[in-house]
Amino acid sequence: MSTLRVPDIVPPPAEDSEKLRKAFQGWGTDEKAIIRVLGQRNASQRRIIRETYEQLYKESLIGRLHSELSGDFRNAVILWAYDPPERDAILAERALQKRKNGISHLQVIVEIACASSPHHLMLVRQKYCSLFQRSLEEDITANVSLPLRKLLVGMVSSYRFDKEMVDLDVAKLEAAKLHEAINKKQLDHDDVVWILSTRNVYQLQATFECYKQNYGNSIDQDIKRCSNDDLASLLRVIIYCIASPEKHFAEVIRASIVGLGTDEDSLTRAIVMRAEIDMMKIRGEYFEVNKTSIDNAVIGDTSGDYKDFLMTLLGAKI
Repeated sequence: MSTLRVPDIVPPPAEDSEKLRKAFQGWGTDEKAIIRVLGQRNASQRRIIRETYEQLYKESLIGRLHSELSGDFRNAVILWAYDPPERDAILAERALQKRKNGISHLQVIVEIACASSPHHLMLVRQKYCSLFQRSLEEDITANVSLPLRKLLVGMVSSYRFDKEMVDLDVAKLEAAKLHEAINKKQLDHDDVVWILSTRNVYQLQATFECYKQNYGNSIDQDIKRCSNDDLASLLRVIIYCIASPEKHFAEVIRASIVGLGTDEDSLTRAIVMRAEIDMMKIRGEYFEVNKTSIDNAVIGDTSGDYKDFLMTLLGAKI
């Protein structure tokens, strides 16, 4: 499911560190060398490279990348160079500090909470505390107003069971509770938050299927019909991330590219977050809906080293 291409024989981390050091030296930075090293290593290999680089050269690799690179390319490479939990903690904190209207900036928090493993979410929460000296829940409470706050705190505070356990009787009962809340336009009802934040992903997928079978529409359709406010929009993102993360991220990529300009932050986030997880599935969903490939979309809307780096994460040979 990953699109990352790691060489069959990976050089020792000291050799990769030396290549990076040489890429930084001289009159100009060798961006292609950076792409070839970091863009073709998995998360554990990148972590060892960072540690080895710092031991050998007494400086932070992240700090050196920040000083040597610029623009969207720098942002993408640095996000990729971080350990995934640290990266996601940083992305969540940035989103919360924006304090923007709407919910687009809050999508990353939903993605971390609902489209990642329970173990990863726990690591993100721990890293958030160590980086910022406060909890993710505290920052959501301080920066997000009700009723969105209630929903987000519920999502990030959960620790779902991560095995495929489904009780169809429970799915039927909880589909009825969700339907009642939607009909009463009580989208932040305690039952809604409790069900979506505690049940395992497989159980919730069964609940959504029961909902459609019993009430004729998908749950996201009924939520959209109920309201188009920020709470309804956030709730639909949560349901998309639980029901089909690959469809959600395919839409994030599509939305980042359509229109007059490219939303590089969202495009980078989607590819960096999912390249090692399910980008092959995302690629399939994207093609099915848009009748063109993610590769063509990225090539058409990006350029230079930024384009080459994203394409490397998508599995292209640069």
